[in-house]
Amino acid sequence: MRKTILIYGIALAALIATLKFIEYRFFMQDLSLEFYLGIVAVLFTGLGIWVGLRLTRKKVIIATPDFQLNEPELHKLGISKREYEVLELIAHGLSNQEIAGKLFVSPNTVKTHSSNLFMKLGVRRRTEAIRRAKELRLLP
Repeated sequence: MRKTILIYGIALAALIATLKFIEYRFFMQDLSLEFYLGIVAVLFTGLGIWVGLRLTRKKVIIATPDFQLNEPELHKLGISKREYEVLELIAHGLSNQEIAGKLFVSPNTVKTHSSNLFMKLGVRRRTEAIRRAKELRLLP
């Protein structure tokens, strides 16, 4: 996020410098005002397209084709089907609210499933749960 803000700030600083240069050229040469307005419009259009593409870019998730779920470990830990669905969605980076929307349950139900998962996996955080699940071959 900081990198995007820094790049955006540098782009705006460059735009201001360009505008000041054009303002200087405007006084030095007699070009029409429409020319300068066109340059500014093109610059802002390009900047807007670039920012829009950066903000709406989709993340690519690469699946491993040779992954096989370790079902005996899943049953040994006592992880239910719904808890496993929650674990998969946590691994995809979804928040509790987003998981609740996908599974058509309340956020409190997602929190309960998450707590049960953490207890069964012996972890305290989402990242630890994902790492532990990968170690046990529950997630690709």
